[in-house]
Amino acid sequence: MQPIKYQYIKVNRIDFRLEVTLARPEKRNAFTPTMVNEIAHAFQSVNDDDGIKVVMLKAEGPVFCAGMDLKIFQDVDLDMPNPQIKNKDLSLGEVFASLHKPSIAIVEGNVIAGAFLIIAGCTYVFCSENVQFRLPELNLGIFPFQVMASLLQVMPEKKMLQLCLHTDYFSAREAMEYGLVDGFLEEVDTEGFLAKFKDISSSAIVAGFKAARELPSVASEKRYGFLLKKLHESKSSEDVKNRIV
Repeated sequence: MQPIKYQYIKVNRIDFRLEVTLARPEKRNAFTPTMVNEIAHAFQSVNDDDGIKVVMLKAEGPVFCAGMDLKIFQDVDLDMPNPQIKNKDLSLGEVFASLHKPSIAIVEGNVIAGAFLIIAGCTYVFCSENVQFRLPELNLGIFPFQVMASLLQVMPEKKMLQLCLHTDYFSAREAMEYGLVDGFLEEVDTEGFLAKFKDISSSAIVAGFKAARELPSVASEKRYGFLLKKLHESKSSEDVKNRIV
């Protein structure tokens, strides 16, 4: 992985996984354009590294993420650019959609506003039972526009709209009912769960995730043909040949 000093996140490579930690606790890990671009840079490094099979998302401090730092997004001059990364105008949801490896969010603090882009963008979400979730945007006179696309990946449109209209905190149990949470940290053996990814083929993971991202744009009557083509492409890979005896 290309060495780089991040300002708003921390990364730690542990064997076959990369831990990415939101590290702006004094601002409740509210993300800025620079933080979004740093996460994008880390994810691109993951995509380029066959040795990394899974990404773990964590956060410092009592709040997992309070969403977008509105003051900085209104005045980007308040942000602190990373001199090693050229900032692009990226949505955090777009960044998570660009990751072609499984991701696991370990959530031990509240999830607020744009933080839903993270948890809805992760493959798995394990949280503490006392964590609370909230979409307060309407109280600020705005609608959670970007979050809508991410929420539609895990729930029907009707439920998504109801959630966007509900500005109060709701519980982790309710988040699980919505499909936003997959398990509670008090009940999940996270290390054992992570270990399952160790021997999985990186090329198969990447091919599968890329196909899943493309599938919505393929006409329904052509999807099986599209996926059959992807299967034939995968069967001819060196990894498959080495695994079949």
